[in-house]
Amino acid sequence: MSLILDDGERRLANELLGRFLDDHERGLAERPILPEVDRGALQALLDDGFPAEGVGVEGFFRDLDERILPNSTAVSHPRFLAYVLGPPNGIGAYAEAVAATLNQNCNFWQLSPAASVVERTVLTWLAGLFGFDTERCGGILTGGGSIATLNALTVALHDRRPDFRAAGLQAGGAPLIVYTSAEAHRCVDKAAAILGLGLDNVRRIPTDEHQRMRTDLLAEAIRADREAGRDPFCVVATSGTVTTGAVDPIAEIADLAEAEKLWLHVDGAYGALFVLAEQTAHLFGAVSRADSVALDPHKLLFAPLEAGCLIVRDAEKLRRAYAYSSSYLTVQEDPLMRDYMDYGPQLSRNFKALKVWAALRTFGTDAFRSALSGMLDLAAHLARRVDDEPSLRLMAPATLTAVCVEVPGLSPDGHAALLARLAAEGTALLGPAVVDGRDGIRACVANHRTTRADIDAVVERLVSLIAELTSVRV
Repeated sequence: MSLILDDGERRLANELLGRFLDDHERGLAERPILPEVDRGALQALLDDGFPAEGVGVEGFFRDLDERILPNSTAVSHPRFLAYVLGPPNGIGAYAEAVAATLNQNCNFWQLSPAASVVERTVLTWLAGLFGFDTERCGGILTGGGSIATLNALTVALHDRRPDFRAAGLQAGGAPLIVYTSAEAHRCVDKAAAILGLGLDNVRRIPTDEHQRMRTDLLAEAIRADREAGRDPFCVVATSGTVTTGAVDPIAEIADLAEAEKLWLHVDGAYGALFVLAEQTAHLFGAVSRADSVALDPHKLLFAPLEAGCLIVRDAEKLRRAYAYSSSYLTVQEDPLMRDYMDYGPQLSRNFKALKVWAALRTFGTDAFRSALSGMLDLAAHLARRVDDEPSLRLMAPATLTAVCVEVPGLSPDGHAALLARLAAEGTALLGPAVVDGRDGIRACVANHRTTRADIDAVVERLVSLIAELTSVRV
């Protein structure tokens, strides 16, 4: 029994894969956004297990067509607007196939010399977008923004407590305090819990009328914690909150963090790569003052999942947190290469950088600037359409591409009913939103396939459904 496809099997696999990719691309707009889940088919997947004698190449693709694809959410559909999750760019699937074929282990450079340089190239470009000193900074591609933020807080801990590697939090000392916005992503809480800081030591700072962290209240919280004998050490600002797309006043927060000697991390997983768009580039000028920033190429660079990123202003601080010596992994240093096992928690790492590099090389950076600018224009168009409809009301400014909408007088159940109807009939998948305690619905334009016609269709159907719902006094 061989695990290698013979010539005929390889030709068949190539043909069937090409047909699958082509059919998927051509049929996206006609596919249901949310599948009508065939529970019997999925139960059979669970029950079937794995045969002693395989089903072969044709059997695999038959399973794909009959059981996997029909029960998969169409995240690339142009009216998939519920989450900050865009479709993969056109070269992504091919780059992933090449990465799987080469199977480089991106830990130390001897096992992945070209991959090491490709990752360094991607990181250098990303860091340069925000004005970081690319000779001094360092970084690593991660599974996503949540892992990047976890890694950033780990570096901050090592920087604050030089004995952290040896003694951890067991050495005692004043409780370490993390500050973030009340609108921050839950990954900050997760990181604090995982690292043993504890949720009781995370301060959620209230926001202003535009859902941005209030720097004056941040300063008060830091002062109160110092007076109580605690140790403020890190503040996490957000460049694009998940619900409304708000961008915290990073320059003001950076001034305060510098004065108070706090590590400043910027969670830019949703929004920071809008630095590429002319309309919003000015919002991110102060990111270069951060000690670290999390980005998500699998969002606004449309790389297939997973592709997150951490940039740290001082590469040596990143290395001090993660570099360990071991004789069996020793390799001669090369100034061209990076040993990424020394820049993050993983040893075995796949070639994530190839799909990002491939897209930037294939399409060019201007294509991404254009796509992001177009998405911002669509969000602005949606906000204008909402303003023009008497039955709809904007809940917050559309700073980036998240547009939160409420129906005045409609109950929370009524808003949920709207979402359910839009999804069930296949018009669009939108998400729930809570802004300043008020319930609404949220559309996030994170899809380079979305058009103005899609936006108009969603608004018009939404208005029609509201008329139906309000007529029965939901």
